[in-house]
Amino acid sequence: MLNPLSVQINSERLWTSLEALGQIGADEQGGITRLSLTDEELTGRQFVMSLMADAGLEVRQDEAGNLIGVLAGEDPDAAVIATGSHIDTVIQGGRFDGALGVLAGIEVLRTIKEQGIRHARSLEVICFTDEEGVRFGAGYLGSRAMSGGWDDQWLELKDANGFSLKEVMENAGVSPGTVALASRSRQSIQAYVELHIEQGRVLEALGTSVGIATAIYGHCWLEVTVRGRADHAGTTPMKLRQDPLTATAAQLLAIEQIAVEHGGVATIGTLKLAPGAINVIPGEVVYSVDLRHEEAEKLLQMEIAIREALTGIVEEKSLSLSIIATDSAPPVRSSQMIMDTLAESCRINELPEHYMVCGAGHDAVAMNELTDIGLILVRSRDGISHHPLEWSSPEDCEAGANVLLHTLIKLSIESNK
Repeated sequence: MLNPLSVQINSERLWTSLEALGQIGADEQGGITRLSLTDEELTGRQFVMSLMADAGLEVRQDEAGNLIGVLAGEDPDAAVIATGSHIDTVIQGGRFDGALGVLAGIEVLRTIKEQGIRHARSLEVICFTDEEGVRFGAGYLGSRAMSGGWDDQWLELKDANGFSLKEVMENAGVSPGTVALASRSRQSIQAYVELHIEQGRVLEALGTSVGIATAIYGHCWLEVTVRGRADHAGTTPMKLRQDPLTATAAQLLAIEQIAVEHGGVATIGTLKLAPGAINVIPGEVVYSVDLRHEEAEKLLQMEIAIREALTGIVEEKSLSLSIIATDSAPPVRSSQMIMDTLAESCRINELPEHYMVCGAGHDAVAMNELTDIGLILVRSRDGISHHPLEWSSPEDCEAGANVLLHTLIKLSIESNK
């Protein structure tokens, strides 16, 4: 009888699939743009479904557009063990973010099936709809729907070209009116384990391939609008100006300082001026703020402090201010039982056990509302992510996938309904 501990994934097959998916949405600069539910991402979905079918999995799409590949277990009534991630990207992103978790999940289930490893619980690999939130300003849409957190108001969100989420879902063959039916019960999924690149430099500094996440930062996204008065750049004296950009400059420094004081992180990812001409004092500035922290209370305190600081700055300059929270997710803690299993899997693969906090958000955040979660992180070269230079070596991807393999095997062997 085959010893499950001796099994390894087919690293060449995994790398080939990563390269193939990386060509979908690729540009001449080496970046990949597969925004959620665009033609490029839909083409990527077809590729993922074909891989699932080739792996011998039962393939279906749920009401939220999540793609699910199932490897049936011996106990059809037992809660399943799930893995997965996403294939949508940021603009000019990299080939590993999200994609590694989906493709490694397929490879792991394929290996288990090929090697005839018996397992009581069914195994699922899930390719979630719109994790990044780039196109419509709200992320984790598919995993939120699965975990019971869907909000029909999201259907009215629009992308940069004026298309609503409702419209693009219809175009993709997803019925907007039934998305909430993708929700699953806590009794249906025993555990969710995600494999993802680190998107940071911690593992590289340690010289190790794989890390075990103990927690994932929560986030709060804000859209800030500062309004003043647009005037001629030459005829308006400095003392008569109502320039929202100078106030914004002070606000950005305040945001940075508040993040440092609270032990969190804050990022201004977008900034737009109107009317946006070289010889016109802007009348309006709109920018985004991405706040993150591993503790829910401190994340809230950071948001409150920033709102107060921004308000005080515009009042001093007699400007108007609007702050809208566009998206948020609480910090989550990994399951101790799953972390213990991940540690055992690291030992099987002769890898050190390194525990760390994950600063990037993943579908595991939403799935934590539904079941116990675990997160495996794979080393990122120079910590670069959301960029064409994003890179994880074939050896590191293989190491992470093998940790996932042995974790899923152990979690699925016994049903214990």
